Amino acid sequence: MNKFQELGLNELLLKAIQDLGFETPSEVQEKAIPLLLQQDTDIVALAQTGTGKTAAFGFPLIQKIDPENRSTQALILSPTRELCLQITNEIKQYSKYVKGLHTVAVYGGSSITEQAREVKKGAQVIVATPGRMQDMINRNLVNIKNIQICILDEADEMLNMGFYEDITAILSDTPEEKNTWLFSATMPQEVARIAKEFMKRPHEITVGQKNQGSTTVSHEYYLVGARDRYPALKRLADINPNIFSVIFCRTKRDTQAVAEKLIEDGYNAAALHGDLSQAQRDGVMKAFRGRQIQMLVATDVAARGIDVDDITHVINYQLPDEVETYNHRSGRTGRAGKLGTSIVIVTKSEYKKISQIERIIKTKFVHKPIPTGMEICQAQLIHLANKVKSVEVDAEIETYLPQIEELLGDLTKEELIKKMFSVEFNRFIEYYKKQNTIDSPRPRENSEGGTAVSSDGSVRYFLNLGARDNFDWMSLKDFLRDTLDLGRDDLFKVDVKEGFSFFNTDATHSERIIEILNNMHHEGRQVNVEISTSGGGSSSRRDHNGRGGRSSGGGGFRGERSSGFRGERSGGFRGERSSSDRRPAGGDRFGDRKTESKFGRNREDDRPAHNERRSVRGDRPRRSN
Repeated sequence: MNKFQELGLNELLLKAIQDLGFETPSEVQEKAIPLLLQQDTDIVALAQTGTGKTAAFGFPLIQKIDPENRSTQALILSPTRELCLQITNEIKQYSKYVKGLHTVAVYGGSSITEQAREVKKGAQVIVATPGRMQDMINRNLVNIKNIQICILDEADEMLNMGFYEDITAILSDTPEEKNTWLFSATMPQEVARIAKEFMKRPHEITVGQKNQGSTTVSHEYYLVGARDRYPALKRLADINPNIFSVIFCRTKRDTQAVAEKLIEDGYNAAALHGDLSQAQRDGVMKAFRGRQIQMLVATDVAARGIDVDDITHVINYQLPDEVETYNHRSGRTGRAGKLGTSIVIVTKSEYKKISQIERIIKTKFVHKPIPTGMEICQAQLIHLANKVKSVEVDAEIETYLPQIEELLGDLTKEELIKKMFSVEFNRFIEYYKKQNTIDSPRPRENSEGGTAVSSDGSVRYFLNLGARDNFDWMSLKDFLRDTLDLGRDDLFKVDVKEGFSFFNTDATHSERIIEILNNMHHEGRQVNVEISTSGGGSSSRRDHNGRGGRSSGGGGFRGERSSGFRGERSGGFRGERSSSDRRPAGGDRFGDRKTESKFGRNREDDRPAHNERRSVRGDRPRRSN
């Protein structure tokens, strides 16, 4: 018997559940559905991403809606348009046998007039992003003054994104006697404030412990120098031939840059960030769901609402600014009871965040060394052997077997196996023979001899430019970032005095910074920079921009490029080029089609991208030498 029958759901919902193949409710569904069906109550449900929260509130919501009443009876608020559309689609699937129930998605980036028209036709359920919903309320395009249920999904993320004022304004426009259902992965103070201000004695449901990470996700970290961050990412991809991953960066600029570098190196990758149009975002997500893209590089905001099955790895290329955000990232994998891996690539200056995250998610990280070239070669070779063993043989090959047997007939079985695998393996091993091993530095130890490196891995500089040169801390930071081509968080602790200034960067940037700045002039005056003798970052001077010693490791993908094989392939290693200085990439992780989803690079985070996307190309025959 389907266990959903024990929760009190009606026959129409059970029929839809059967069509969807659901058999066993998740823990949050077991706890929430009976309570919401049996009582008219407020509820706070804390459960990790990927635990089935949409069904937990969706099934009882649908059962409580009167489909014959065409007025708006329920409002669901979600943080992003992707999640808004996902929830709308799921509610429609759940209610497929409920005649007359109409659900409308309301979100930015699409015609507000068309959305208002759909609502006016009769939408019992509205799923909306806070910004667009508040806009529609201000224009009198929607009436939520008589709703019976208001649901806040991913409440912590909505508040992290700055929607507090919109949410409170929207809730103030709803009746006091409604029921409010709040679903969240974590319970920060802002969420508690919402619960206290707008909810009446809510029942609390907690799956696991508060803020605890999913038990189906293992957590690993790799400690590297900032300049090795990108090479480490490539090795982690190569050691996992079947990787299907989301890679998180903090900024739109870094997201775009990492995605472009991966594409240049032959990986099927794409960027997902806020500067893309809705059509571009839809195209990227369609290709990702179809596994034409297998390394999706995303910002935290853009990744909200990604609900894709079987993501094997979440890779934190950079840790988030808010430690709690890590839980949302890792929740992209290990869904529906399947196992997943969350990987953190961390520098010395970020190392202390690992223990902070461990306290939040109540789970220990495993420290692992970056894979060696030989370990990667072994993993790729075994993967190729498994693929050969399991491949389905097309009957058409029989036509060509006589010619093949004539060419290879004098080889023994052992010789044939060696030669067949060497076609792909030789190129791969030649590449890694020429690559240096990526060493993992020890936390809080100085790696730059003679340089004043602080305990957080940063260096503090003295600069002979200051307020008399018309700089304040913000304009000086922008000037230095542009001049030195540093990422948003590569430069910090900027302190501007009348005739001079101080600033910090990761120690790995020192040589380049001194070389560039000491060879330039500013408005006719020779620029002079030197390392402060007071030590890297230990100065007690006020930090005007309030940033700590973080490094995004932007230099990781700005150094020498290692071009990948870009030829098409049917498995094993990429391409057919034999040049030993080209980088073979591993496995069949990119399927039989190559996607080159590439958008214009942003020079600054607040500048729009060029919005140019390469087309997703179809199957092409593999080239032969």
